Amino acid sequence: MKITDVTLTLFAWDDIPPTTYGAHSRFSGSSALGLLRIITDEGVEGHAFLGSASNSAATDGQGLITHLKPMLMGRNPLHRETLVQDLWKKQRACGVRAIGAADVALWDLLGKSMGQPIHRLLGTYRESVPAYASSAVMSSPTEYAEEAVRFKENGWAAYKIHPPTQWKQDIKVCEAVRNAVGDYTIMLDSTWSYDYPAAVRVGRAVEEMDYYWYEDPLADQDIYNYVKLKQQLSIPILATEYPITGLDSYQPWLMLQATDYLRGDVAVKGGITTLVKTAHLAEAFRMNYEVHHGGNSLNNIANLHVIASMKNTSFFEVLLPDAAQKYGLEQDIVVGRDGMVHVPNGPGLGAAIDFKLIERKKVTVLS
Repeated sequence: MKITDVTLTLFAWDDIPPTTYGAHSRFSGSSALGLLRIITDEGVEGHAFLGSASNSAATDGQGLITHLKPMLMGRNPLHRETLVQDLWKKQRACGVRAIGAADVALWDLLGKSMGQPIHRLLGTYRESVPAYASSAVMSSPTEYAEEAVRFKENGWAAYKIHPPTQWKQDIKVCEAVRNAVGDYTIMLDSTWSYDYPAAVRVGRAVEEMDYYWYEDPLADQDIYNYVKLKQQLSIPILATEYPITGLDSYQPWLMLQATDYLRGDVAVKGGITTLVKTAHLAEAFRMNYEVHHGGNSLNNIANLHVIASMKNTSFFEVLLPDAAQKYGLEQDIVVGRDGMVHVPNGPGLGAAIDFKLIERKKVTVLS
């Protein structure tokens, strides 16, 4: 089997609602996703999505075609590890998101050629995972509290707060949610917003309120202060979602004991391959690897396959609102009344891509 073509179809994503997750992420209006196709001489194709509501596929798409396509053409797609090692040599030229999309498409192609879902190829550990709702930034503590209660009543496993990112106000939000939900699993994701003193104050407050984890309070590469913060708190700290880079970025966090859990997703860490390696690296240290939302619907399917193959993650993240996160599939991931999501069992990713929508909203094809 040989790769005969690689194309990226850009298609419009309109009517995205105004959404904020913190100072690093504010968006609305329109974006574009890219459908990546890795095509072979045996008629088997691998697919992936590139882009998100906040990051158009046009940003990384041309780099994928210019720098990664030549590395793939004429090669055997089943030699995935060799291909991925070569793709990483182009990181500086094309970016990690493009490598992640190519890696996901190669795994999809492998699964289709074998007639097996990706989680079977990785080694299935489970076929359903508890889901948690992950809030957008809202205008008042009452709004957070009311939303958290709704998800608790609907049977979801947990609720995570993206707060306003002003530390005193954030504590008030956390208090309102805890008072509203009672004995229920809740987490705080402060989106890299505090200096060290504020991070300590908020951390001690949510620790006292029995929050499940404390995520990204400090700047994403502030390892020096993460080490100090971890020494001050007993609540588990979750870092390493960023920077956007691969497996070797986790080394200093482990060596300096700067975080309790590791974090990442297929978009910002370079695909399924990196996630699997990092999950097993974390497992060696008895650490959780909590998988972040993937930025688009097909990335979330890919994330779910990885989670289904590993024991050291607690939840599947569902980032709110749906209209800013779900697009391009005929049937997206659904949380059941039992609070669980179920991994697809079709070949490869096992996702029903909405090809009619993509054709209707097509902007251009990069090839």
